[in-house]
Amino acid sequence: MQHTATLMRPILRVNASPSGGSEELDLFRAWARRIRGSDASALEAIFRAVHGPLVRYATRFVPEASAEDVVQDAFVRIWNGRERIDPSQSLKAFAYRTVRNLSLNRIRDGKTREALLAGRYEAPVSAAPDPHDDLARFDLAERLRDWIGELPARQREALELSRFEGLTHEEVAEAMGVSPRTVNNHLVRALRAIRDRVHAYEPTLLDS
Repeated sequence: MQHTATLMRPILRVNASPSGGSEELDLFRAWARRIRGSDASALEAIFRAVHGPLVRYATRFVPEASAEDVVQDAFVRIWNGRERIDPSQSLKAFAYRTVRNLSLNRIRDGKTREALLAGRYEAPVSAAPDPHDDLARFDLAERLRDWIGELPARQREALELSRFEGLTHEEVAEAMGVSPRTVNNHLVRALRAIRDRVHAYEPTLLDS
């Protein structure tokens, strides 16, 4: 990869669709077929599409200064193993899993436990209270960030990939190396924990 794409960081959504878009799925499958056929422009296209989110994901495991290198290495690995790509499988999920594995390899090679547990999160935009109450909104955003950071590591990871990055349960399972049922369990527990914390903070906040 000769250069690095610069992408705007997307706004995070709590209620991202768990099913994913069929158009995106078709696009990634087309890219997968082209990469398998040694089309370098397809690799560049998917790099530009997911570079920003992948770098952000890598910073969950390694320092920010190393995240870019991890993502670059992941795409080198994808390209070098292009003959083994299965277009029927999620190339997007495979990219996330490759980044995850390379990040963990770096940790095993000498990164500290703090680097493994460090997380970078944005507060869900839709979770803010009265939009006219700036002080209350800021306070809740800070609390949400803290509550998410206190979740068990696997629950935090599943929540970030599913709700913040927009991966389907199957893609999250592939990225994390677990079953979709395990992903669902992580999400149920994470969301229940956050809901309980929000309710304790402001009992009427989640009322319909």
